[in-house]
Amino acid sequence: MKRNVLILGASYGSLLATKLLMAGHRATLVCTRATAELINREGTVVRFPMKGWQGLLQVPSAALPGRLDACEPASADPARYDLVVLGMQEAQYGERSVRELVGRIARSRKPCLAIMNMPPLPFLRRIPALAALNPHADLNHCYADPAVWDGFEPGLMSLASPDPQAFRPQGEPKNVLQVGLPTNFKAARFESETHTALLRELEADIESARFAGKSELELPVKLKVHDSLFVPLAKWPMLIAGNYRCIRPQEMIPIREAVHGNVDRSREIYNWVANLCMGLGADAADLVPFEKYAKAAEGLAKPSSAARALFGGARHIERVDSLVYSIAGRLGARRVPQREIVRQVDDRLAANRHAAEPVAA
Repeated sequence: MKRNVLILGASYGSLLATKLLMAGHRATLVCTRATAELINREGTVVRFPMKGWQGLLQVPSAALPGRLDACEPASADPARYDLVVLGMQEAQYGERSVRELVGRIARSRKPCLAIMNMPPLPFLRRIPALAALNPHADLNHCYADPAVWDGFEPGLMSLASPDPQAFRPQGEPKNVLQVGLPTNFKAARFESETHTALLRELEADIESARFAGKSELELPVKLKVHDSLFVPLAKWPMLIAGNYRCIRPQEMIPIREAVHGNVDRSREIYNWVANLCMGLGADAADLVPFEKYAKAAEGLAKPSSAARALFGGARHIERVDSLVYSIAGRLGARRVPQREIVRQVDDRLAANRHAAEPVAA
């Protein structure tokens, strides 16, 4: 059966869309008017690194068996789709037209898969240890606009870890995406067996799809569906030990330096966050050992996207650092090692917001 999937976000979202198109499904990307017009006119191009290859493999959407289109938020009708994928940064959902679309999605009762570092509040309510804390009351301050998530049923919200790293190459049109780290999307099951079966169907279709170039090619980046709710949270130790530690008071540093500049401290922070996840109910098998992460970090020669956004003047970024810190506090944890990380992000955001304020005449 060919499925219709609505994907909010045409940058990172075009990676999953390409994998769906390879399997013959239809994807609609929600984005700005200019980007939608470009995609509807020219399609998308995703560049993949291939093991044993020199250079990158270029995969245009026009060469794939599925169908791709794009639209503005106001034009998207969630009722037409089998699955909604939330692929934007958390703060973007508060923009007026996107916020209105998110409200329509909640009312449509369609299953939603969030591919976000910052889990939507309804997903956190599926974790018993957090539902008991009333995440809406205790964790709202971590979100740019927590009211966006009102109206969603927790059972209709799942989460996938955005492990694959991809970016728009500098100077390229907005329909071009380059994959930097070709790992997999790791998704948690839905409450419903029916909705989980839909995810497993897409997982199998993506697994078996091949790109018909000069020969049949298996491309990296798959969708992996897990019974555990905690597999997507495996990204949290990586973010705290690496991505957010790229942010220094006066500069940003590469992830590689943040992790390997003091590897013992990185291990301490990483394992502390991993232990917090296990305190919420995760098994060790749901998480990634520090040694494996540290090895991958050796190739991460740029600062994290959060660091680049902050030093570019952003007034909002995804606050997984604050979320983890707040959860630890609610659970009564003592000696929280990322307290200084949270303070530095708070200070930089405060400075950015102050600089953006209009000067009184």
